[in-house]
Amino acid sequence: MTQDRPVKASGSSGFHFTSLGGTFRARKTNLGRHGRGRCLRTSHRKEKPLPRLLSRPKNVDEVAFQDEVVAVLKKSLEGADLPNLLFYGPPGTGKTSTILAAARELFGPELFRQRVLELNASDERGIQVIREKVKAFAQLTASGSRSDGKMCPPFKIVILDEADSMTSAAQAALRRTMEKESKTTRFCLICNYISRIIEPLTSRCSKFRFKPLSDSVQQQRLLDVSEKEHVKISNEAVSYLVKVSEGDLRKAITFLQSATRLMGGKEITEKIVTEIAGVIPKETIDELLLGCQSGSFEKLETLAKNLINEGFAVAQLVNQLHDTVVESEDFSDKQKSVIVEKLAEVDKCLADGADEFLQLMSLCALVMQQLTQNT
Repeated sequence: MTQDRPVKASGSSGFHFTSLGGTFRARKTNLGRHGRGRCLRTSHRKEKPLPRLLSRPKNVDEVAFQDEVVAVLKKSLEGADLPNLLFYGPPGTGKTSTILAAARELFGPELFRQRVLELNASDERGIQVIREKVKAFAQLTASGSRSDGKMCPPFKIVILDEADSMTSAAQAALRRTMEKESKTTRFCLICNYISRIIEPLTSRCSKFRFKPLSDSVQQQRLLDVSEKEHVKISNEAVSYLVKVSEGDLRKAITFLQSATRLMGGKEITEKIVTEIAGVIPKETIDELLLGCQSGSFEKLETLAKNLINEGFAVAQLVNQLHDTVVESEDFSDKQKSVIVEKLAEVDKCLADGADEFLQLMSLCALVMQQLTQNT
């Protein structure tokens, strides 16, 4: 049996290597006149952290624009009771934030982790998980009291985020658990599409629809976040953030955070937001439509190649071109209907993994046909 022994080696490179048990470590050494190594102490300075935009509401009063949901939850919190809940609506409207804020108010910061089980779509949530993990948590008795002396409800909360991605079998297994453990557990299902939740579950829950946030509410919340985090941003950039996020506050705050890191303390402008959001500039779309109007297929091919080479997503172009065509007065109603139908077809093909360049050329060829057939 051999014993690990330190093996030392140093060279003119100024690094001193020590090997012990197969692990190598390097220390910077200063070689003197006679080649004797002397370790240099290096000071590790802490880098100043970049701002992290914290925006989740701490209580239900801070939830933006969902007045009906907040009113019902506040009544439930006053009586320290809660029904089974089903939150549905577009992404980024505050569904998860609302139930987490309500749970914190109910249990306080000490008991929150013990009393709340949150499962997301990234977790495995097949029928086996529902039967084992969720059922085991639901059967635990809720005990303990809050340190601040407030009344603590005698139940736990299971949050199933993105419940519409659960299999029908898993949803059916959950049905019986919801009934049996009603004394000790409340369930909150969160989804984008309520039609994907089976009827026996929806009938056991109080349903709340979360509306897309209005532009004014979103703008005010972004200004509040910018002020708290000392982020410099122009009013035009805030308005453009609201426009590109389409009622999704989470997306708007993510774009704001990315722009803050990119600018490193300088003012965020509309141009920066355009680059961060991956939005295709209006000039580029206008140039593409002019190319279609010219009737030159070679020119159109060059424009399409340039658009792809610049890194723009064709799916993003489809969304923006739809709005441009529908709002434009240069197209007749018949032309609009034909182009929009083609846009839908291209969107479906892209979702199925079709080649971006071929789909873009197919779309542009049809737009060119519509624009040149009357001339």
